[in-house]
Amino acid sequence: MLKEERQQHLLDALKRDGKVVAIDISGVLNVSEDTIRRDLNELAEAGLLRRVHGGAVAKALSEAAYINRSQQHTEAKSSIAEAAAHLAQDGQVILLDCGTTTTRLAQVLPYDLRATVITNSPPAVMALAEHPNLEVILLGGTLNKATMAIIGAEAAASLSRFRADICFLGVNGLHMEAGITDFSYEEAQLKRIMIENSAAVVALASANKIGTVAPYVLGPIRSLTHLVTEQSVDDVELKPYIEMGVSIIRV
Repeated sequence: MLKEERQQHLLDALKRDGKVVAIDISGVLNVSEDTIRRDLNELAEAGLLRRVHGGAVAKALSEAAYINRSQQHTEAKSSIAEAAAHLAQDGQVILLDCGTTTTRLAQVLPYDLRATVITNSPPAVMALAEHPNLEVILLGGTLNKATMAIIGAEAAASLSRFRADICFLGVNGLHMEAGITDFSYEEAQLKRIMIENSAAVVALASANKIGTVAPYVLGPIRSLTHLVTEQSVDDVELKPYIEMGVSIIRV
């Protein structure tokens, strides 16, 4: 089999299964593990996958600027946000992550909700400003203008002092083996604190985030209590989440 055929087979397997295990695929193609590793390295260098120990996983789409992301997948983000909003209850302390989908969630939270919302997202704060019964706390720190998120040591220190009933988390990648991942090193630090300090963790993830991996790990999939995603996500992809005890909401 020619190298181009092998590499296309690897990409097809990755698209189908979400991962490639070098030792398994070498047996299927009847070539050495070293050959498969070289193919995977070349494909990784071309930006077509992400190498992990023993093989490769699908690569999450790179993060665009906030203004661009806010104009992408708008229907899906609205549907996901509206479904997630039903998980917010009176009396809760809510951690609200940065991101375009979480900002949409802020826009659709019930107007009469009585709760405390803590966030590192200035756009979310603007959306919540008119809610009469919400106490809204914006973390202090440095503004990442590209993502419109507050980041830095000051934000992390403030966040560590809260204990929340529920966290609504924006994610860039969800993968059963690699876990919950993000593109930003500093935002990932804050997201980890949100996960650790929340009784319930809700991931808001469009279909293109499922089975992909970004560079910075937030935690294992078992950290999640809920996953809100699109109806188009295949049952087979979601089965491992359900088996791990994650409650799935599809819209």
